[in-house]
Amino acid sequence: MISRDKIYSQFRQIAVSDFGDIVEGITVMEGKLRLLFKDETFMDIWLSVKKKGVYAYHWERREVDGTIYRYNNLPDREAKKLQTYPKHFHDKAQENVVESNLSDNPEEAIRTVLEFARRIIKA
Repeated sequence: MISRDKIYSQFRQIAVSDFGDIVEGITVMEGKLRLLFKDETFMDIWLSVKKKGVYAYHWERREVDGTIYRYNNLPDREAKKLQTYPKHFHDKAQENVVESNLSDNPEEAIRTVLEFARRIIKA
């Protein structure tokens, strides 16, 4: 099993090399990888060290436009009704929970999430 630190290192490399047009800085804090975007928003990425495959990609935009976006597969009562449970996506608000088909492969997942961010930032 690849360690969380190794995956965060891979994420850092992908963010800098392939998404430098939107990523301004990167830091690790309290077990999370934080990506700072050029639009003054940030994304916290958390991968569990205790449970393999458990994740959360939280993009905090409340200060810019009042929204949040979060892909995760943590138990959520609102997500139980979804076919993709436990995978789900908080679309613009904590309360707006929809299905998520985010890949279980971390490299594919980070690219999907950053491509999503790029589309919104560039819009």
